[in-house]
Amino acid sequence: MDETTDARSQLERMLAGDSYLAGDPELEQLSRRASVLMERYNRSSVEDHGLRREILTELLGQVGEDVVIRPPFYCDYGAQIRIGARTFVNFNLVALDVASITIGEDVQIGPNVQLLTPTHPTEPEPRRAKVEAAKPIAVGNNVWLGGGAIVCPGVSIGENTVVGAGAVVTRSLPPNVVAVGNPAKVIRSL
Repeated sequence: MDETTDARSQLERMLAGDSYLAGDPELEQLSRRASVLMERYNRSSVEDHGLRREILTELLGQVGEDVVIRPPFYCDYGAQIRIGARTFVNFNLVALDVASITIGEDVQIGPNVQLLTPTHPTEPEPRRAKVEAAKPIAVGNNVWLGGGAIVCPGVSIGENTVVGAGAVVTRSLPPNVVAVGNPAKVIRSL
């Protein structure tokens, strides 16, 4: 069976990490819901702490205490994003949560960071048919993602690790290291 003949819904396929059709009406409805909430969040004032918290609680799967996300913030669905307590996210985070994105406690995320779970076929026909899949991303406690860092599908970043500005993380990183470059490479232990 493939993504068009499987009896499961496209949402069930997506959540299971299997190939699915991105143009599915149920998925488009969930994406629109997230877009409405993101728009409200991104228009909110810095003085609207309560409103921002309320929107994030409705949009995201889990939001720990004292989480700060500076707008603008962008995601696909929101429901698959979990953020631990005291995490700070600077401007312009793109978190494409087709698969789960788990961000630990006390994480620092610089501006213009991208957390990208979707994968796409390399063959042209399935891409034209909007076939997608995804792999989860996990960011450990006390990680620092420098500005402009990109974290690719399926990557885990160990606790206390520092990822340099502009790094492209294509493979998982262990705890307690500094990694920089494209692709990101460990340059020292902490």
